[in-house]
Amino acid sequence: MSIFGAEVIGTAILILFGGGVVAGTLLNFSKAQNSGWIVITWGWGLGVAIAAFAVGPFSGAHLNPAVTLGLAVAGNTEWSDVPEYIAGEFVGAFIGAVLVYLAYINHWRPTEDPGLKLAVFSTAPAIRNTGANLVTEIIGTFILIFALLAFGVNEGLGETGLSALIAGFLVLAIGLSLGGPTGYAINPARDLGPRIAHAVLPIPGKGDSDWSYAWIPVVGPIIGGILGGLAFELFYPG
Repeated sequence: MSIFGAEVIGTAILILFGGGVVAGTLLNFSKAQNSGWIVITWGWGLGVAIAAFAVGPFSGAHLNPAVTLGLAVAGNTEWSDVPEYIAGEFVGAFIGAVLVYLAYINHWRPTEDPGLKLAVFSTAPAIRNTGANLVTEIIGTFILIFALLAFGVNEGLGETGLSALIAGFLVLAIGLSLGGPTGYAINPARDLGPRIAHAVLPIPGKGDSDWSYAWIPVVGPIIGGILGGLAFELFYPG
């Protein structure tokens, strides 16, 4: 399987599980409605683990342009492969969002609040403040990349075959600890790909796609990913 194909499949799986758990929690008449933040964070964490197990042997399961850039900065990914990774991640994120839309096709119209519909696809801040929201995304993505790279130093962890599960727990921890202010995009593809899907899909009463905020969950994770890669090189030389 090519890098592009693996990243498309893996990121689509991630968004199907992640967007799906948000849809189940927020949309009217879902049996999981009102199950809460803990369920959402577990859904995203398990989505990462399952996607990583599925395509890890083929591409390393980056599933996230910030991860790809952070690994490239740290020398763990060839820069020549970066465009193929990122293209696959964005395409996969869009496909995953479409699958979530189809899975919950009967629940869009009964859900009157357009904000809840948008939340299935993309993030939004609890308190809208450009600087603070950007910093939150930078910090969350920084620890994601730094920790993933640090895990890679532990050869024993790799031998267990549980690296994907640990990555899932890392995303769960970030969601529980740092997800409150912005919804923890920590992944440009995870936010922008589904946001585009929201904009083009025929969702009844969906409202706008909040493009004025859309750059923050793209730029913040990119900055955080690059800083995470640089910090790893600083503290784990050689």
